[in-house]
Amino acid sequence: MLGKLLLQTVIVLLAQGWLLYRGARTTDWPALWIFLALFGLGSIAVGLFLLRHDPALLRERMTLPAHGNQPRRDKLLLLGVGLLWCFWLFGMGRDAMQHRFAAMPAWVQGIGALLFIGGYALTTWTFAANSFASPAVRMQPERGHHVIDTGPYAFVRHPMYAGALLIFLGMPLLLGSPLGLLGLPVGATVLALRVGWEEAALREGLPGYDDYARRVRHRFVPGLW
Repeated sequence: MLGKLLLQTVIVLLAQGWLLYRGARTTDWPALWIFLALFGLGSIAVGLFLLRHDPALLRERMTLPAHGNQPRRDKLLLLGVGLLWCFWLFGMGRDAMQHRFAAMPAWVQGIGALLFIGGYALTTWTFAANSFASPAVRMQPERGHHVIDTGPYAFVRHPMYAGALLIFLGMPLLLGSPLGLLGLPVGATVLALRVGWEEAALREGLPGYDDYARRVRHRFVPGLW
């Protein structure tokens, strides 16, 4: 799986780099290379962690997010998210070019980098606690799927999505794209929609989830949302 992990990471890096480059029309953009370095190192670090501690989850996450017991609407949503992600990257490149890569001061871009790293850290903590963190909304009875209430799940019901929100905020700050900040409310809306579907499936198919949801009230941000 190590070879597949490295290959997938390189392909995603090249695709994201190309979209940002096509938007900016230049590689003379330090934030672009910092983002690609953080993304590549973060992806490899998380993958190596899973390879050692939970290879079954790594295998699950490296497969295409389309399964026989996955609702069709979730498959379509993931396809739409992929397209939105591509347009978002291209748009941030174009926006950063129009502002000459300096629409935000360096300290704000530094905060963006820290938020991006924080999103990866929260995602890794989620994977360490939950071996069933599939990219698809589906039950996994073949793997003994059960309720997880430890680690970050003791504070919010969907910590991986909370990590995604940190990334949605951190990326445009790091890349210096004010327009890219629109990705945060759009991403939050999509995640809220998907969480509604996911929780309906969990309440129906996962014994004990109702009790867990009553104990842990918030979905993304403790005490807030």
